[in-house]
Amino acid sequence: MQIAAVVVAAGRGVRAGGDVPKQWRLLGDRVVLAHTLDALRAVDRIGPLCLVIHADDQARLSDLDLTAVTVVTGGATRDASVRAGLEALEGDAPDLVLIHDAARPVLRPALVERVIAGLGQHDGAAPAVPVTDALWLGTEGLVTGTQDRTGLWRAQTPQGFRFAPILAAHRSHSGSAADDVEVARAAGMDVAIVLGDEENIKITGPDDFARAARALGQDAGQQMDIRTGNGFDVHRFGPGDHVWLCGVKVPFGRALQGHSDADVGMHAVTDAIYGALARGDIGQHFPPSDPQWKGAESHIFLAHACALSREMGFTITHADCTLICEEPKIGPLAQAMRAEMARIMQIDIDRMSVKATTSERLGFTGRGEGIAALATATLVKS
Repeated sequence: MQIAAVVVAAGRGVRAGGDVPKQWRLLGDRVVLAHTLDALRAVDRIGPLCLVIHADDQARLSDLDLTAVTVVTGGATRDASVRAGLEALEGDAPDLVLIHDAARPVLRPALVERVIAGLGQHDGAAPAVPVTDALWLGTEGLVTGTQDRTGLWRAQTPQGFRFAPILAAHRSHSGSAADDVEVARAAGMDVAIVLGDEENIKITGPDDFARAARALGQDAGQQMDIRTGNGFDVHRFGPGDHVWLCGVKVPFGRALQGHSDADVGMHAVTDAIYGALARGDIGQHFPPSDPQWKGAESHIFLAHACALSREMGFTITHADCTLICEEPKIGPLAQAMRAEMARIMQIDIDRMSVKATTSERLGFTGRGEGIAALATATLVKS
């Protein structure tokens, strides 16, 4: 069974604002119409595609991937444009045709499949969502009455039909029509209602672009990418008179031992960032076998992890570090540690948390043999 689609893109879309018709305006990094065509291509059973455009928009076609797309010029009204698209398909007539508005770029495959399934028993099938809000009548800004919403639906596209009957219906139709269901019903065709999708919005006003962008971001691979990474590090005590913790030199009767300056807190946060990026750990980027890192200051490692996150398009939105030790006391220095970590990471201090706990004198930290640190980092790409 061959299923074709007609995409109606000949309108001018003046209510959406801007200098160009809404279907040719950018939505993210591509024009609205490009998203719409891709949404139909995502359903393997659909092909060919017929795109109906305004005569003035020929030069804009370079913005689109027109693989397996036939382009025709539309008419002065929507139903005239649909007829032009249907006529273009007649030479290799499909069994079914879906007629879709170019300004509905947030089209899910599941919705398309529901429309196609609805054609199994009917001449036509169209998606709609039931009206659930109260309906008012109003004049000059005042409520003058209410309207019963029982049996009311908000129509969407794509509207699907058996090809031969809908072509005949458009050929015999005179005057304008709100949509293809109206044309079909005027010709005596039965049209089933299938459940629509609230996100299948028709871009009409300026605010609809933001709504469509958010919805497309959840479905088109451009979604907000949120990553969480964990880090853990341990260093034992040895001879010395201070320890480095989260970038702060803390006077103490012993020092932490390690290949670098053994800043256990900074190491844990660094590994949390690498983990969120799926880029290994400190040891892979700064091998302890390499003598150049002997005694290195740990801010080098942390700065590298942060720079790598920026290169990959991520923003560090929050990091949390917990130091586990009996001593030294962390509380009085936590604010300074937060400030230094935030400075190195180039984030606001309110996005960096440093806190401490003991292990109730249990284990190696409880015996005062060293310090452990746990860290979590959250990264976002949008």
